[in-house]
Amino acid sequence: MAKQKAAAGTPATVALTAAGIPFVAHPYEHDPAAASFGLEAAEALGVEPDRVFKTLLAETELGLVVGVVPVTGMLDLKALAAAAGAKRAAMADPAVAERRTGYVVGGISPIGQKARHLTVIDETAQLFDTVFVSGGKRGFDIELSPADLLTATAATYAPIAK
Repeated sequence: MAKQKAAAGTPATVALTAAGIPFVAHPYEHDPAAASFGLEAAEALGVEPDRVFKTLLAETELGLVVGVVPVTGMLDLKALAAAAGAKRAAMADPAVAERRTGYVVGGISPIGQKARHLTVIDETAQLFDTVFVSGGKRGFDIELSPADLLTATAATYAPIAK
């Protein structure tokens, strides 16, 4: 996997480039009528949906927590809370998620957010040589190794998908 300049220039690609973390940019034509941004990305890029991960934010008594799970599953809020050391978690309001990350819903990247949040990546990411996450806007994913995603987000792995 070659390191690439951030042609799209999103905060995610800028952060990866600055950190010297290799990634591959994958722009694709986004369909505004798509029901699932993640499944749309998998189809458009021709990759297994299990390798494409979505970024979701949850509110806990400890603050916002980022959960990164395969687009084929759902975020298990109880498991996310446990992994974060919180008592409970609830999905964050989309407007709060956009404001706190600097990204729009459907394009929220776990990398390069306005404020660093506690991040948990579903353990299934480790099954693949590379995974895909949003590059910071709709119609743009980035591919990188799970270890590099962990490093870029200062995350931990846990079983948070159901």
